[in-house]
Amino acid sequence: MIAALFALALALTGAPSQPVDATGLWKTPVDGGVIRIERCGPDLCGRAVSSARLRAFPDQKDARNRDPALRGRAVKGLLILRLHPLGPSRWGGGSIYNPDDGGTYKADLEVVGEDRLRLRGCIVAPFCRTQAWTRDITPQ
Repeated sequence: MIAALFALALALTGAPSQPVDATGLWKTPVDGGVIRIERCGPDLCGRAVSSARLRAFPDQKDARNRDPALRGRAVKGLLILRLHPLGPSRWGGGSIYNPDDGGTYKADLEVVGEDRLRLRGCIVAPFCRTQAWTRDITPQ
């Protein structure tokens, strides 16, 4: 009886959906930016791969960092995103770093489709900005 009810419920709702993988290359809507998102233990980490500014100045340094000791590090390859798992397609409780202004912000991310994710960064709620990122399939 229970198996029959489960089969009926599964038929009505469809098979459980699999979480979409957030790892890979993602295009940001700003400055032609590309971020590589990878697993770092159970978390997600993102590194700067490319942008219009990095293409023009490949040796660009993190000159606007609020910590003077970090201003000499390269922006290309810089760890800018670290988030903890919150659900099958959601991560948060971490931060995103913006080398354009040297600020670090609270962040959360949700995969909203095979090739789209939504990233929200906040100074402090409700002072947040949300961006839609799209999967980048062009060779780097």
